Amino acid sequence: MDRDVDEQGCPAAASIVVLAGSQDACHLLVPQLEFLGYDTTVATPDTLERALSVATPPLGLMIATEFPPLTGNCSLDWVAEHHAGLPVVLYGGQDDLDWLPDGLQPQIIGRLEQPVRYQQLQELTQTLDRIRSEGGLLRGRTSPELCRSLVGSSTGVRALRNMIVRIAPSESTVLILGETGTGKEVVARNIHHHSSRRDGPMVAVNCGAIPGDLLESELFGHEKGAFTGALTRRKGRFELAAGGTLFLDEIGDMPLEMQVKLLRVLQERRFERVGGTESIAADIRIVAATHRNLEQMIEAGTFREDLYYRLSVLPLEMPPLRERLEDLPLLVAELNAQQQQRGVAAVRFSTAALQALSRHQWPGNVRELANLVERCAILSPGQIVELEDLPTKFRVLVSEGERAAIESSPHAVAGSMGFNVGLDAFDTKGLELKTLLEEIEIKLIRQALDDARGIVAQAAKKLGLRRTTLVEKMRKFDILRDEQVA
Repeated sequence: MDRDVDEQGCPAAASIVVLAGSQDACHLLVPQLEFLGYDTTVATPDTLERALSVATPPLGLMIATEFPPLTGNCSLDWVAEHHAGLPVVLYGGQDDLDWLPDGLQPQIIGRLEQPVRYQQLQELTQTLDRIRSEGGLLRGRTSPELCRSLVGSSTGVRALRNMIVRIAPSESTVLILGETGTGKEVVARNIHHHSSRRDGPMVAVNCGAIPGDLLESELFGHEKGAFTGALTRRKGRFELAAGGTLFLDEIGDMPLEMQVKLLRVLQERRFERVGGTESIAADIRIVAATHRNLEQMIEAGTFREDLYYRLSVLPLEMPPLRERLEDLPLLVAELNAQQQQRGVAAVRFSTAALQALSRHQWPGNVRELANLVERCAILSPGQIVELEDLPTKFRVLVSEGERAAIESSPHAVAGSMGFNVGLDAFDTKGLELKTLLEEIEIKLIRQALDDARGIVAQAAKKLGLRRTTLVEKMRKFDILRDEQVA
């Protein structure tokens, strides 16, 4: 649909432009967007400029990655120049982004799998709605590498991405704080990638994995004969990272005697190899990380206060997964994409299984989730993971009564009707797609109205629709309930 007002003269719903080579490339996507209440315009590279040049700017642009990349280069360059900040969603499975203009890549906020999954589509459209409510354009311009590494639309993740973009260009020391498995090294690598040192090396060292008596040599290097076993001169991590970034992981596990030496290097920006006298310039940027509470360690006398203030010029706090559970579907989709690159089949979770995952506290954070997705993909390749397929610690979080209620909800009906599966799940011989989608809509609407006892406003909320949109669909399908709207 492409209109400014509906049949009754009311303002049109928020619009989304889908860029594809043809209508066939998005024949499953458009009906679902319209079911969610969004006006959808399908544009080709030749008509994209006209589709975006409307009085009320669209919520976002969805790009089908299946059509030949070179076909759209000119149009997409125009989007990057004239619609900077317009949120972009990639639709399809193409992982190579080299065909996208550099100027457009920072506007990518996520990917939509093909075939379309209803829950993932709803998450992405909700993200577009939030961006519109916050001003309509992306405030932090990030690269696809950053988006793929820091997946999520929660407040914490969006704030983290914005902070990375703001602090990356500086030369100041960064201290990343957060629990194990939250992705501290991912953030460090993104800071390096977006800095002026991106062309230099990114060298990482785990301060807790190297014995204290060897850590000095590992960091600063040593001269031949400096100690027993030093048969040749060896460069340390500070020299290897020259011109780039040195990532000191688990800085809280560094022995006190090494903390003193590191503090001196941070103050003077120079160091000497073990057993040497030559003063070497430390042309590096330091990014440190720890899962420990350094302020408590300072009180206990196990971490130097002066070193803490040298390191925490730009502190970053990593949000634990339990505080960003709304990102679970997007994280699962991204982990699936990574596994498919390694030749492992994608895994899908039933509604009851997702409910159980959303109640878990995730002490291992994203790393724990990645392990679970990999395990399920190996044990249930290409299948839907049900609640009983999950480890015991997840199953106990959902009772039998809750499971029955979940499975009868509209979202579960959507999954059972095909929003979570490809067309190969249907007997497609003689299949009338429009009729099938209308049947899906009618079933979902009737179920939501039954659950809401005929109250249209509550049913619309359950379906994630505007009330006026649901009323129009009820009129269209001749669905009568106690509450009628003239």
